[in-house]
Amino acid sequence: MGLLQYAKAGNLKNFINKLNELAKKENTGSFSLFAKFLYCFLKTGGGYSDFLNYELYKRNSKELSEYVTIKHQDWFYEIVSPSAYKKFFTVKPDFLRNFSKYINRDFFTDGSLEELDGFLKRNPEFMIKPYDGLGGQGVAKMTGEEAVSAEKLYEKLKKENMFVEGYVKQNSEINRLCSASVNTIRVMTFSYGGKSQILYAAMRIGNGINHCDNFHQGGMGCSLDIETGKLIGKAVDKDLNCFEVHPVSKVKFDGFQIPNWDKAKEMVLEAALVNDKIHVVGWDVAITEDGATFIEGNRRPGFDLVQVLSQRGRKDIMRTCLNVINENEGTKYKI
Repeated sequence: MGLLQYAKAGNLKNFINKLNELAKKENTGSFSLFAKFLYCFLKTGGGYSDFLNYELYKRNSKELSEYVTIKHQDWFYEIVSPSAYKKFFTVKPDFLRNFSKYINRDFFTDGSLEELDGFLKRNPEFMIKPYDGLGGQGVAKMTGEEAVSAEKLYEKLKKENMFVEGYVKQNSEINRLCSASVNTIRVMTFSYGGKSQILYAAMRIGNGINHCDNFHQGGMGCSLDIETGKLIGKAVDKDLNCFEVHPVSKVKFDGFQIPNWDKAKEMVLEAALVNDKIHVVGWDVAITEDGATFIEGNRRPGFDLVQVLSQRGRKDIMRTCLNVINENEGTKYKI
């Protein structure tokens, strides 16, 4: 997409307002910042949100070249997670069925009204979700009382192409961190030739108000040590606010031990081998009292959470995957 096309497609006015605010904060000129944005756009293909979220105005040329933008993601994921096999993951009820070994909660998709009524009786609280969605959009927690009746909920699900699933009861220690939402761990895996590995892991924590922990829905993220299962440093939200402790529970992030982390790792490494056509997956893992379970799997996980928490570009993650493919398939992919 060319610069003029992008300016028309994006919210340029809103971006200019944010640049003006940033200029005051950084004690610099708005024109200077916009010039840096143009340079970043031409060099990396990054847009308005990339420039602000990754603080690209602070990066030198070498650092900029390491950032993953949408342009790079589309190319990379067509290699490691081809669109031809997307339904296995992107249609959420299909995901629940395909990975039922690791999921023990109840759900209702396209059954009868009587079956939905049975679901509501078994699940006094539950999650309502779109069949296919990104960034936590459309996801909400509900109770049977809020649904009013099985008939009304049934009409809503059919009309809006949604489904319901039982609410996950998270581990008591994770609940101590934030009880308003199910707080999940985003684990990115790579699998090839019957072997799998964890590329990156981070904890996603709700803000204590919303029922969703997603980075794009008011939640925050904190880096996770893959070996120990302990949180590292401060949590950061989408607006780059940093938190040493949770704003509501006051639990400290750095050093917080994730329960059952070894079981969670074993689960994701095994599940990564279920579909040998999809090599990279971003798993959303909930920790339960006796182990772990999947909320969902993303065959094209974004790099925003990864790069914000890493405070650097993460093309190295892509290279790890492409090097294995190149070695085994004789290809010469470069990023």
